[in-house]
Order: sequence, then C-alpha cells, then structure tokens
Amino acid sequence: MAAGRIRAGIGGWTFEPWRGVFYPKGLSQKRELEYASRQLSAIEINGTYYSSFKPDSWAKWRAATPPGFKFAVKASRFCVNRKVLTDAKPSMEIFLGQGLTELGDRLGPILWQFMATKKFDYDDFAGFFDLLPEALDGLALKHVIEVRNATFADPKFVGLCRDRNIAICVSENANYPIIPDVTADFVYLRLISASDEIATGYAPADLDLWADRFRAYARGDLPADFAPIDRTGLPPAPRDVYAFVIHEGKVRAPAAAMELIRRVDPEFAAQPLV
Repeated sequence: MAAGRIRAGIGGWTFEPWRGVFYPKGLSQKRELEYASRQLSAIEINGTYYSSFKPDSWAKWRAATPPGFKFAVKASRFCVNRKVLTDAKPSMEIFLGQGLTELGDRLGPILWQFMATKKFDYDDFAGFFDLLPEALDGLALKHVIEVRNATFADPKFVGLCRDRNIAICVSENANYPIIPDVTADFVYLRLISASDEIATGYAPADLDLWADRFRAYARGDLPADFAPIDRTGLPPAPRDVYAFVIHEGKVRAPAAAMELIRRVDPEFAAQPLV
C-alpha cells in the first residue's frame, strides 16, 4: 500500500536564538521565512493564537514559500478559551475571515488548542465541531484538536472526532494525555520534549523511533507501541502526516525537524535562496 506524505517542521519562524544557529549569519530577517520554508516541509503559525493578520500578510507568506510547502495555523485563543464553546462563533468568524485562504494550496490543518483546564463534555464539543466549516472560499479545510486534560482519554471523544473527520493531535508531553487514535484522513503530531542540550534536539535513537511512528501513520497503521483509546479505528489508508517540533527552549527544533525529514522523506531536498 502506498503511503501519505510526511511533513516535519517547527512553530513559527521568527526567533532570535535561531539567527546564526539555524539561519545563516547575515541573513536578512525579511528572508527568514523564505529560508526556513526551503529547509523544512511545514511550519505551524503560532502568532495567530494571539493576534490577527491582514490578508496582505497571508499573501506575502504564501509568496515566500516554495510549491509543496504547508502552513498549519493555530486558531485564536478567543475561539477556544471559553466556558461554553458555542459562544465562540463570532470569534471564529473573525479568525477565519482574516485572510487564511490567501495561503491557497499552502494552507494545511487548522489547530484548535485547548488549555489543560478544559474538560471533555460531549455536547459542548459536539456543538463546537458544528461550527467548524468544511471549506472556506472554496478551499477545503482540515481541522485538528489538541487537548490537555485526562478527561479526553474517552472513547466517546475519539468517536466524536472520527465522525467529524477531525484529527486529534498526538502530543508528546508527560503532562498531557497521549491519544494516538487515527480519527481523520490525516495525522498531526507535536513533539514537545526535545532538548537544547542535544544538537539534534533528540538523540538519534529517539529520532529513529519517531520516524518509524510517522511511517506507520503514513501507511494508515497505528504505531505498534501506541495503545489506542478506542479500538474501533478507521480502515487502513494512506494518510498525510504533519509533525512539528515545538519544545520549551526550541533552539534545536529546526535541527530536529531536519533530521526527521532526512529519515522519512529522502526525496526532500533543501533549496538555496535565489
């Protein structure tokens, strides 16, 4: 069986400690996205959690990146930090209407990230999922949800996401529940435990382990060392995989992502700036 495309990247592209470590010395800050998008196959835009941007900004981001590159977009905190999630509709309309579709074919999944204090309530989340559009300005949307409370380790939550084709983020963090179930036609992972004490973020054996997991997901399987919450599952099928290295210090995140790309996508070739 064929496998889906595996993309790996980082969160954001503006980070001073990357200058001279990931970014070449002397590179103009205006060209950092251009450079990063040619060393990595995806970037998760985090600034959208706090702020809105004008359509012109989204169009410039698209123009700076090569064909095949993907952005994931973190949804506004005003959409997710609510006691009653259906109250988020006005904020959601503002978030979705700011110009995301200017990214065109560079637009990947939208990440809806919830705080650890938010607990699972079936009706609350079913109502929230009802607000998520399948398309925007004719562009199909992919949605992924990241939860950080143990109450979500529930087959009812997994089934709800599976019924809506919403991916559950596989979050690698000892403080959050890991829900490895496949609930959509793509898989989304956030690796949060890299170390800046290691030049490649993770030791080679750990990078190999994650690469094996990515390949299993891309084939449509569940990694052998992951135990699903709901064993019903989706039929095996090739799935695209998005994986982002986003740890606290994050200095070594680009190095870790590039090492992962080297393992899972041998056809990927970093491109020089012109």
